[in-house]
Order: sequence, then structure tokens, then C-alpha cells
Amino acid sequence: MTKYDPHKPYGDRQEQFDKKYLEMARIWAKNSYCKRRQVGALIVQGRMIISDGYNGTPEGFENVCEDENDKTKPYVLHAEANAITKVAKSNNSSEGATLYITTSPCLECAKLIIQSGIKRVVFCDNYRKEDGISLLHRAGIEVKYVEM
Repeated sequence: MTKYDPHKPYGDRQEQFDKKYLEMARIWAKNSYCKRRQVGALIVQGRMIISDGYNGTPEGFENVCEDENDKTKPYVLHAEANAITKVAKSNNSSEGATLYITTSPCLECAKLIIQSGIKRVVFCDNYRKEDGISLLHRAGIEVKYVEM
């Protein structure tokens, strides 16, 4: 009998569910108003989605992510930051959860992931820099790339 792993609650079928959650994150990314890149995130604890997010401007701001030079505005939030802060505003905890994100996290988001207690990150597209992934590895967080 296989021992239950809270980070992989689907056991032998975990890889199938990783792909399904990434597909859902891709759909969620379509809610973003950003033109350059749309990113979606889901935080799953056990078998339950406890938060979601996509990249965009803070609540109450205009839904325009790029300036007149097509550069991302400095106050645009990344999808994982939105999902993590959404958990922080709720009665849930992301301790031990899995973050499904369409694009690998940047360094700043990796710091948030570490502090939030997330123990596993699954993504399907690479960000241009790998320093976020390196920091997650250093913190002992499982990082998994899934080809879609």
C-alpha cells in the first residue's frame, strides 16, 4: 500500500491532475487584460482549489497593463502574487499547497511562494530568467515543469 503524500494527493494519477490544473490555469489566464503575456495561477491544497489569480493591475486601477511604449507598468501584479494575496485575505492557509502557474515564477514571486508555505510549484512555460526557480530549489520547494 502506498503511503499518502499530502503534496501529491492523487497518487499514481498526480501527473494527469497536474496537467488538468495547468489547463485550468491557462483558461484563467485569459481573464488578464495584459497584452504582452497572460499568466494564470491556481493554488491547490489537497484536492481543493483554494485560490486563483492572473496578472493585472491592483484592485481599483484601470485594466491596462502596458504603457504607451508597450512596457509593462511597474505596479502590475503577477498571477502568483494575486493568488497568494487572495489566500491571505481569506480564512485559508497555503501551507503545504501546490501552486500551478502557466509561467515559471520570477525572483520576487519566488520569495512570496517561499513565505506563503507553498511546497510544490508546477508550471508549463519558462520565464526569461531562471533566478526564481533557483531560489525555490534552494528553499527545498519541489519545482516541476510539465510540457503541454
